[in-house]
Amino acid sequence: MMAANDRHAQGETVFSPDASNARAFRSALGSFTTGVTVVTAMGPDGPLGMTVNSFTSVSLDPPLVLWSPAKSSSKHDAFAATDHYAIHVLGADQDGLSACFTRGGTAFAGLEWQLNAEGSPIIPGTLARFECRRFALHDAGDHSLIIGRVLRVAHREGDPLCFSRGMYGHFARKA
Repeated sequence: MMAANDRHAQGETVFSPDASNARAFRSALGSFTTGVTVVTAMGPDGPLGMTVNSFTSVSLDPPLVLWSPAKSSSKHDAFAATDHYAIHVLGADQDGLSACFTRGGTAFAGLEWQLNAEGSPIIPGTLARFECRRFALHDAGDHSLIIGRVLRVAHREGDPLCFSRGMYGHFARKA
């Protein structure tokens, strides 16, 4: 009998992730298509935002969601310290909004935004928005896991913006 890790599909690469193959590990992770979000909060120097694809639901009761900023991000400490933030799920036509909050983006410059009741910046018109209060913060290697209790939700119909293998895209609906 062959061990499970001795059986490989044609063209499949099998490895144990470590520092020497970090790029290959990242490429394998990129095979999982995710949605695209922009997380916003009020920092010590004003509003801040970050494009994030590490977003997931955690619990319906209580309503909890999770996102995971890299510790290497210049915005990590401000997000880890804030009690309130908003997670904006982007629609298929909002890749430009995503670019505003990536490294080198213009952030809030020229965008329509407002503060919610808790003082977090919110961007109207996204596919969904989850306004949160920090519930828990956990260390997770080179990232932190930030779990938020959802206080309010805004939602509209539309297709989500997707991210896979370093590119934006959208769903192709089957007939």
